[in-house]
Amino acid sequence: MEFKRILVPINGTRVDDEVIQLACQLAKRSRGKVYVTYVIQLERTLSLDVEIKSEVDRGEEALGAAECCAEKCDYEVITDLLQARAVGPALVNEAAERHIDLIIIGLDYKTRFGEFSLGDIVPYVLKNAPCHVILIREPVSLRVPSTGRG
Repeated sequence: MEFKRILVPINGTRVDDEVIQLACQLAKRSRGKVYVTYVIQLERTLSLDVEIKSEVDRGEEALGAAECCAEKCDYEVITDLLQARAVGPALVNEAAERHIDLIIIGLDYKTRFGEFSLGDIVPYVLKNAPCHVILIREPVSLRVPSTGRG
């Protein structure tokens, strides 16, 4: 398979590097483009154009780290910081608008009520994405309490 347009949503956790490396490897084969996206989820009470400096700073830091990771892979990525009410629909819309061939999602190992949990974003993307989706979950042996979204 050849993937010319790859979307990599990141959330500022350690699994980001793994998905960016994979995306760069796949894109190199087909001379494709890698779009790295960080989505800030806004509460419904806030306007979509409001800027929450701490969240913007966190997103820009994550995107900067993604660019550094891609440079180590000798590949250039296109980064984007989005704001949305819900992350899953924002990613699916982004994939549709950019005519993405593949979404690669990194997932921290998280538990909810003592059981492994995919969270809310991943199931939404798996159900609604207009393209292929690859999910990379960090190994159980590396798990630590996570603060990232997923």
